[in-house]
Amino acid sequence: MTEDRGVRAVDGTAPVLPAAGTPGPAPGPLPAGRTEDRPAVLEPAAPAPAPVALPDAGGPGDAVTRLRVHGCWYPSADADGTEAAFICDRGGVPQLWAGPVGGDAVRLLDSSPDPVKEVSWSPDGRWIAYTTAPGGGEHTRVLCVRPDGTGRRILAGADPASSAYLGCWAHDGSAVAVTVAPPAAPAPAGAAGQIRADHRPEDGPFAGAGRHADGLFTGGLTHADGLLAGARPRADWADRDGHATLLGPPAYEPTSQTAPNGTPAGAAAPAARPGGGLSVYLIDPDGLASPVLLTTETHAASLRACDLSRDGRFALLRRGPRGRREAVVRRTADSATTFALPVADGDPWIGRFSPDGRTLWLRSNAGREYAALLAVALDADGRPEGTSVAAERDESDLELLALAHDGRTAALAWNTQGASALELVETFPAGHGPDGTGPARPLPLPHEVVTRVTAAGTGRLLLALSGSQRRPGVWWAHEGVSVLRTPWTARDEDAVPPGRPPVRPVPLRLTARDGLPLSGWYYRAPGRAADEPAPCVIHLHGGPEEQERPVFDPLYHELTGRGLDVFAPDVRGSMGHGRSFVDADLGTGRFAAIDDVADCAAHAVTAGPADPTRLAVMGRSYGGYLTFASLVWHPDLFRTGVAVCGMSDLLTFFAGTEPWIAESAAHKYGHPERDRELLRALSPMSRVEALRVPLLAVHGEHDTNVPPGESRQFVRAARERGIHAEMLTLREEGHDFLRADNRRLFRRAAADWMERHLQV
Repeated sequence: MTEDRGVRAVDGTAPVLPAAGTPGPAPGPLPAGRTEDRPAVLEPAAPAPAPVALPDAGGPGDAVTRLRVHGCWYPSADADGTEAAFICDRGGVPQLWAGPVGGDAVRLLDSSPDPVKEVSWSPDGRWIAYTTAPGGGEHTRVLCVRPDGTGRRILAGADPASSAYLGCWAHDGSAVAVTVAPPAAPAPAGAAGQIRADHRPEDGPFAGAGRHADGLFTGGLTHADGLLAGARPRADWADRDGHATLLGPPAYEPTSQTAPNGTPAGAAAPAARPGGGLSVYLIDPDGLASPVLLTTETHAASLRACDLSRDGRFALLRRGPRGRREAVVRRTADSATTFALPVADGDPWIGRFSPDGRTLWLRSNAGREYAALLAVALDADGRPEGTSVAAERDESDLELLALAHDGRTAALAWNTQGASALELVETFPAGHGPDGTGPARPLPLPHEVVTRVTAAGTGRLLLALSGSQRRPGVWWAHEGVSVLRTPWTARDEDAVPPGRPPVRPVPLRLTARDGLPLSGWYYRAPGRAADEPAPCVIHLHGGPEEQERPVFDPLYHELTGRGLDVFAPDVRGSMGHGRSFVDADLGTGRFAAIDDVADCAAHAVTAGPADPTRLAVMGRSYGGYLTFASLVWHPDLFRTGVAVCGMSDLLTFFAGTEPWIAESAAHKYGHPERDRELLRALSPMSRVEALRVPLLAVHGEHDTNVPPGESRQFVRAARERGIHAEMLTLREEGHDFLRADNRRLFRRAAADWMERHLQV
């Protein structure tokens, strides 16, 4: 094996892969569904990752501090399906655990405090690969560890400014595919990444910030306010102690040289941060061979290796921005693309090759309203010979697709109005062609939603389930007959402490002002008469392509426990209602999405019943953006709002977010150069003078998806106009709040805020 071709191929032979940056004839654009067998140009790639050995970090058989109420999710089974690796937060943070499927002797494989995001056990059973988020932020790295907790090492993403995430394993376990994003180029001088002149570098990113340990709001303007939108902190900021900082009521200087949108006065925010590009490498976890570049793309929005054919000749990739994802088949020998087809957003694991490599099974909505199971017949060179629909359901998305290790049984999870239906189908059944399936066998589920399905040996599946009455848990299905709870997962009665069971939501349907059907889930606070008007929080999910599902949400449990109703709708742009509904908020359609929030609030009053004088709006990520927007587009409708990790100015968001996130978001929101005026018109900051009610903004200090400056600039602008506004910054968190203490602090702070402003 040479230095350039060091990874063993999946069939025992070395695939002929070009070195990084090897030039070749430039291919023309490839329309969806067309094929091209010319060699592709490999653009300059991120440097090959160098594995970094780490000390063993296995923990005791149980966490030092075990949460009574915990969840288990994202399971991955060993070769014979008798053991599972999984993510569990029983120690207060999502960590890597493993244990027997039929026993309770679980073990902690990595005791570090970095939250774990994904897990994948190698097909040969020798390694467990997993993704962590150092410091709780958005930059991730890929590690591997042996099942006994030894041999832990970083495979990619050791540079804290880079990022890496998992792809598929080679079928013999000899290599794992990893996507690598190199460090982004620094923002230019005068852009949104600059720090205000009166901010001293030695002060650190949050110098002078008041401590917040007991959930009480504390005052004091901090140097955090001197950071402009998208500012990058010192390299050692993740080592600072404490849990949260809450900015108090002092007003800002009206003579500040910083414009309300967070840029220096007279300066325009750049279109987007420079840099970007994603590369996929095959990495030998044993470290006996050098990484091999599989493919690379500059200005990529997403790029993940979903499967390798068993002979190692072809790779299935998922690429493209949100709303325009596609499945791509590429030859590993020369990186030539032989097939491409649009696929649905959602779960990144879009499909697999059949054992002989002549059929590609895909979860796709190409030319359809709802995703279905497609069978693509491939010739010996990986080119398509025909595509057919193998399984479909009326008005239901194929949400999850998993195939058994032998490739002859597929598990299909359908999203039907927010709940899951699970079916098993035999692929290549007797009497059918190579693209056929046998009759569907439904598998009854004990809870409403399946979040992950994975093969676990012969005739067995591992399922991650959630429901309105339980925490996330792992179950196993044997021979497609029965579904059993694993002994170590959370019990149903552990969803909440004793004394107050979770509220089971009821579906609500309504029609938007332009005639578009909308829907959502209503949570009625316990103890109220059916016709008694109640204060109500309209809660908006993120994405915007996420979907409200009937699963237990600790935040909703906290709010209903304070006597507040919750209505959680799917406004236009949400998944689960067809592709046209997802695309209904593109471009100027986003103005209609903002009106959807007002229409949902009105329906909560007429059908809830919510009190029209005590309405609030709250949301996270894109829902945070909609919260900011609803407060300034419909200023007389809501009494208050809580915006969590939301964008307040779409132009400064593009300037401050990660390059690959900007690439993906441009299709959804608008291009930061070509659609600059539209983005400005859609930005809540452009209408902040209409704000009339108090608001709370919440953000993770390490959020590089939506930088904390997005919340700061809106809070600053509100205070300059005499509006009561506060900001809670959660330490050691990114775009998702993953640590138990911070999640508890966030829920209580948000519920305190809502109770104070609505229960009067």
